Amino acid sequence: MTAPEIVAQMMRSDAFSQWLGVTVRVAEPGHCILDAVARPEAMNGFGIAHGGLTYSLADSALAFASNGHGQHAVSIETSIAHLKPVSAGDLLVAEATERHRSKTLGRYDVIVRRDGVDVAHFRGTVFFKDTLWQPETHS
Repeated sequence: MTAPEIVAQMMRSDAFSQWLGVTVRVAEPGHCILDAVARPEAMNGFGIAHGGLTYSLADSALAFASNGHGQHAVSIETSIAHLKPVSAGDLLVAEATERHRSKTLGRYDVIVRRDGVDVAHFRGTVFFKDTLWQPETHS
């Protein structure tokens, strides 16, 4: 399966990314760009986006980039630095880039931007399982 096919299959089963309103722009092995609009219900008590919004968007980008190789990949460690506040209506773009890949581990950087300005930096490590992605079967 190609990376776009894998990501499309993942998205069909990913209720949370769907709920976030994620749109996949680029899906390649080790690389993914996606976006979502910050909705009013994602704002916290300070009137800015809850940190979980940028974290979740970055986590989805990590998942799609790492699984694009054709092997099931699951995160084992992640961290985020929130650099700028995000407001309702902001279009957020998350770009995941593979920095290292071995047989079992991958390391990724994800930058979340608004209007070309970095709002969050996310790092993640994934474990590559022995399971390969297979096309969905429909009965």
